[in-house]
Amino acid sequence: MVLSHGLDSHIVIVGCGISGIGAALKLTKHGFRNVRILEATGRTGGRIKTGKMGNNIIEIGANWIHGPSEANPVFCLSRQYGLLDPESLTPENQNLDIGGHPPWVPSWFSSSGRKLTAEQMGPAVELFGELLEECSQFSDKGSEPYSSVGEFLRAEVRQRAAERWRGDSASCHSIRMSLLSTLLKVECCVNGTHTLDALGLGAFGLYKTLPGLDCTFPRGYEGLIDSLMKELRPGMVAYRRPVSRVHWQREPGKGETERPVTVECEDGERIPADHVIVTVPLGYLKKHHGTLFSPPLPLHKLHSVQRMGFGTNNKIFVEFDNPWWDEDCEVIYLVWEDETDLVDQVSDVERLWIKKLFGFTVLKPTKRYGHVLCGWIAGHESEFMETLSEQDVTHAITNLIRRFTGNPIITPRRVLRSQWFHDPWTCGSYTHTGTGTSRQDIHNLAEPLPLWGEKPLQVLFAGEATHPSFFSTVHGALLTGWREADRLISHYSAPGTSQPTKSKL
Repeated sequence: MVLSHGLDSHIVIVGCGISGIGAALKLTKHGFRNVRILEATGRTGGRIKTGKMGNNIIEIGANWIHGPSEANPVFCLSRQYGLLDPESLTPENQNLDIGGHPPWVPSWFSSSGRKLTAEQMGPAVELFGELLEECSQFSDKGSEPYSSVGEFLRAEVRQRAAERWRGDSASCHSIRMSLLSTLLKVECCVNGTHTLDALGLGAFGLYKTLPGLDCTFPRGYEGLIDSLMKELRPGMVAYRRPVSRVHWQREPGKGETERPVTVECEDGERIPADHVIVTVPLGYLKKHHGTLFSPPLPLHKLHSVQRMGFGTNNKIFVEFDNPWWDEDCEVIYLVWEDETDLVDQVSDVERLWIKKLFGFTVLKPTKRYGHVLCGWIAGHESEFMETLSEQDVTHAITNLIRRFTGNPIITPRRVLRSQWFHDPWTCGSYTHTGTGTSRQDIHNLAEPLPLWGEKPLQVLFAGEATHPSFFSTVHGALLTGWREADRLISHYSAPGTSQPTKSKL
């Protein structure tokens, strides 16, 4: 039971993504009367962003429900709201454990315009999958033989490939090594990092997957946001209201309020509060922590903000009048024959950025999306791509596809790309565990300020970066919003009705 004086507490939530919405919903359903969300933009959803390409729905932001099963709250809510296809709801789909890598039907094309065979490529795919599995085990072992995932993969690939493919021809060995470079770029996209050399090996296994075959929303991911927003009281969200500073640890009787926190908006409005839940992306926090908090973040929290990784993964949607890929194809890998040296970044970003694009996923079903491919590109090359004109991106993509298919007349109908790095409120895509990070860094990110004292929990932190095992996911973001709401509910609950605050981290 929440005590009545707690229900009158003034709570400000910074950011109207799914984490902030989730926190607001849980608090209001527990009777808190003074909850307000400040959103910097004119829209809800944050990094959930559904768009249109012609008449077709596309996901500019979050794409899948990763691990759609009973343990995933995003799946359960989406099912409750009737937002998913019947196939996604079957027990068979929920029980399928794919380990984070969907079993898509692949096609491989080389830079000389050849279509490659499964016999040629299979051993490289198998070796890479085996090594990725090994990467995820170092977090449990408490030791790491290399400082990064990239270092480990390069060393082990060279050694094991030399042993296993000893009898193969030089050309076969060469094309497999080139595919492994492509697979390194795939992992850059999956993890939202410029290079796997920036991905900590010891912390790689902190990320956990849930069972279930990843699924999409027939009418767009924003349908989930819309459904959640309908449950909030009208007027709770103030749009186009960026926060410039959070003043915390204010002394009673000093300033305009007795409340310990003042949220200062860019338009000059000053909002007194007992608690503020900050849900901004880690990329924004990295860039603005110095001005966002007064007093500044404690050093241990600041160092964790700096150590944790936050990178860019962009999409380039390409629509065609007719498909040039096989009907059953679900993913297309582009293999550069000159990349035999296990590379996941280019030597000249401005000239060669397009080589970082690992390939395309095929948007299915066709009756919903038309003939649309989604290209994936991460890192600094992706950030540079954002600065180019749509015409330049279209030209580069057209030339790329013509080269790899060997068809000089293929022409896209239209091209559309995301630009998450230059979005001033995200500054990138999502979180990864950088080199030197540990489980403690994520705990530090999630730790409220101050944790104890006469007026604790003045500033709380939510968002995907603060989840210890589901960082980079929508369900991770939602769970952290709920976690911080529960922390406040627990704080104001009658003794014996809830766990103490200390156990909530």
